Amino acid sequence: MTEPKPLNWTAEPGIGYSVIRRGDGGMTLTFTDLSDATLAHWHQFALDHLLGADRRTRNLYDLRAMLDIPEKAVRMAVDANSDPSARNIRVAVVVASEAVADGIRKVAALAETESASAMKIFTDINAAEAWLARPLDQIA
Repeated sequence: MTEPKPLNWTAEPGIGYSVIRRGDGGMTLTFTDLSDATLAHWHQFALDHLLGADRRTRNLYDLRAMLDIPEKAVRMAVDANSDPSARNIRVAVVVASEAVADGIRKVAALAETESASAMKIFTDINAAEAWLARPLDQIA
């Protein structure tokens, strides 16, 4: 069995998200705010984490506490997701409502870059977990 990769994340004052290692080796990121400080910290963490992306993994982004996702946040996520190292990652994003999901899709569609990871947006965390649990060669 392969040892889980070190998380290399620690909580900091004023940062509105937390990260835990998933049992499958991926990460669950739970956001409580999308302030500029949170977005900057997360973006750097995501890019640093992609540097060591050496195997297929599953990540869950829990954004259900956010009733609105700013365009800036979506664009930063698209930027991180366009890194070639993201090709080995399956990302489930869980949001509060279909309206929030549609807003994310609308901004992401305007991005000029292709998504490197397999990503899907959900409003039901159980559906997200079921999708993540599928074998990694079954992306669709």
